[in-house]
Amino acid sequence: MALMRRQSLVKFDAPLCETIVDTPKPQGAEVLVRIERCGLCHSDLHIQDGYADLGGGKKLDTTRGMTLPFTLGHEIAGVVDEVGPDVPAGLVGAKKAVFPWIGCGQCRDCKNGDENLCVKQRFLGVSIDGGFATHVLVPDAKYLLDYDPLPVNQAATLMCSGVTAYGALKRLVDRPRQRNLLLIGLGGVGMMGLSFAQAMFKQPITVADLSPAARDTALKNGAAGAYDPAEPDVIKRILKETDGGFDEIVDFAGNEKSMAFAVAVAARGGKIVVSGLMGGQFTLPMVQWVYKRMTIEGFMVGTLAEAHELMALARAGKIKPTPMREEPMGDVQKWIDELRAGKVVGRIVLKN
Repeated sequence: MALMRRQSLVKFDAPLCETIVDTPKPQGAEVLVRIERCGLCHSDLHIQDGYADLGGGKKLDTTRGMTLPFTLGHEIAGVVDEVGPDVPAGLVGAKKAVFPWIGCGQCRDCKNGDENLCVKQRFLGVSIDGGFATHVLVPDAKYLLDYDPLPVNQAATLMCSGVTAYGALKRLVDRPRQRNLLLIGLGGVGMMGLSFAQAMFKQPITVADLSPAARDTALKNGAAGAYDPAEPDVIKRILKETDGGFDEIVDFAGNEKSMAFAVAVAARGGKIVVSGLMGGQFTLPMVQWVYKRMTIEGFMVGTLAEAHELMALARAGKIKPTPMREEPMGDVQKWIDELRAGKVVGRIVLKN
């Protein structure tokens, strides 16, 4: 039997290492995909740590139900190598992107098309083995998306950073107040958001990030303006320059400081969508919330239907590529360390 190589989590809060196992054989509607590319996501770091930061010294345990060794990675694109007996044999050899946010298929949320909300989820690279490997076993062929003529790197990253940014921005479409839009946090998801926002909105797109390199990259890729949230008196300047703040904000960082900044620069009647998972705890005086009449919505990854919508936009050439860097799969731990240190602009895509 052929062997499968994986960059595995063998201990929480420890480096990944290579493990070698027999390549799984698909059963029923399962599909075996030979992985060509897998993007590196900031949430991979939380899973490696074994917890998410809840603020105030509290932690959310992310290790429950996981069996080690475990394979991270959920931004996957590759070629179908083998299919189960319930899948048409003609699918073998097809190039596909893999939707990873897979639910149980039986609960209320799954039947409504919201598998990303399933409490018994089977997310690839989160609760079942994912894409930092030579192969991945996908539970059903319906989670495979055609991506031609897109580059394989772009196709892979659309499945997490892409659908997350797209879904978050969709929550702001068609609101009555749309003078301006602010994107906070310019990591891989934030850069995707900047690209998508230019295709989805008519108003100017402004960005905010602590990194000068990230701000410069955003300006070169279409941002109308860029702010450093740490700059003295920046909030006062923003409120003046925007005539009262931003009507729409997406926080792609999701930490205490980014949310405090978002609330401070939100216009009265504005809406903030929080999509980042850097962690911490956020508090807001009730009087301020009510007085500003603001809306705050949490959002995490999109649905299979939204993935198909996004892929159609990208294949039609309506979304320009975002900054990416291709690196060998075997170097994944090096790039996890670089991402953790804040030294990555755009998305790292790992290649087999």
